[in-house]
This record gives sequence, structure tokens and C-alpha cells, in this order.
Amino acid sequence: MRRARRDARKTRRGEKGGKRAFRSRSLPPFPFEDPPPPTMGWWEAFLNWLRSLFFKQEMELSLIGLQNAGKTSLVNVIATGGYSEDMIPTVGFNMRKVTKGNVTIKLWDLGGQPRFRSMWERYCRAVSAIVYVVDAADRDNLSISKSELHDLLSKPSLSGIPLLVLGNKIDKPEALSKQGLTDELDLKSITGREVCCFMISCKNTINIDSVINWLVKHSKSKS
Repeated sequence: MRRARRDARKTRRGEKGGKRAFRSRSLPPFPFEDPPPPTMGWWEAFLNWLRSLFFKQEMELSLIGLQNAGKTSLVNVIATGGYSEDMIPTVGFNMRKVTKGNVTIKLWDLGGQPRFRSMWERYCRAVSAIVYVVDAADRDNLSISKSELHDLLSKPSLSGIPLLVLGNKIDKPEALSKQGLTDELDLKSITGREVCCFMISCKNTINIDSVINWLVKHSKSKS
């Protein structure tokens, strides 16, 4: 009788031990294995996000062009998204800082009257890009815009600085097309630097996003 009881207890302990062994074998293996390596796309996205937390890009631009081309209006549209018909012409220069995402853009808005054009070169030295704004609807002054642009770019101190040409006021019916402005300013003859041209309207905010994207891209290329 005693032997039968001992055998019964051993049998029950064996069953319990078997259940414990079964449970340990049924644990999923994943927590004890290395996770699969991330794809390159995911990893690059993660690194870009990490950089955006700790690293800020900065760029400095000079906005030049004849008077009434819309330089100050462009600065205001980029900074606030707002446009006003009653803009006071810039006397000398103005400076404004604009932040887009993790990029801080320092904008030099230079006067376009003849007496201020001699100072363009000084404020274009060592900038990230030169932004040349043209009134695409003012056909009478296109030859002057061309002459001033090519004279400025001939300065050795400005060699290699990227050039962004903006044909403004395309909301007007008499405005030139992009090809027309390119031909009038003879942009294809400019060598030794990157040249880009956008047709915009500060009034209707046409292509302003493209301008901002170009600026942000070039701030990163400088970092």
C-alpha cells in the first residue's frame, strides 16, 4: 500500500515536470534572436530624422534686381505667406531671417535703384546663392536687367556662387515665358556656376514652394 502511494506521488511529480518541460519548449524564439537588419531606406530616413534634431542648416542669400522687381514682396511671402500691393521700395538694404524646418535662411534684400547697384557685389560675396529677381512683365527694362546681371557675375569675388533667377509677376498677361526670359537675359551663356530659373508670382504665390525647396536643398549641400 505504501509503495503504491509512493509510486502515485512519483507519477504526479513526473506529470508536473513534463508539463513544465513542455511549456519551456513552447516559448517563442524571437526575443532571443537578433532582429532582422533594417533596410537601407529606413536607415537613411532614421539618420535624416536624427540629424534634424541636433543639426541645423544655415544659409545666406542676397536678393538683387532692378527696383520694383518684387524682391521685398518675395521676402515677405517666404517669411509670412502674405502679400501686399503697398510695398515701400528698399532704400539701401534690409536683412531678415526666415526659418523653414531645420533651415535658417538669412536674406539680404538689396535696393535696386541705380545708386545702390554698386553695393550688390559686396553683399553677394560668400553667400550660399545669389537670387536675381526680374519683373517678367516689364519688357522695357529687360536689357538693363541683363546688363546688370552679367556685369555682376563677371566679378572674380563671385565666381562659382549658384544663381537663382526668378521671373516675377507672371500673373500679368504681358509677362514673358520662361524660355523668353532665358533668352532675353542670355542665361545659357553663363558658365562656371549652377544657374536655375523659376517663373513666379508673389501676388498669387505661384511656384513659391519650388523656390523654398530649391533654397533648402542648397542649404543642405553646403552643410
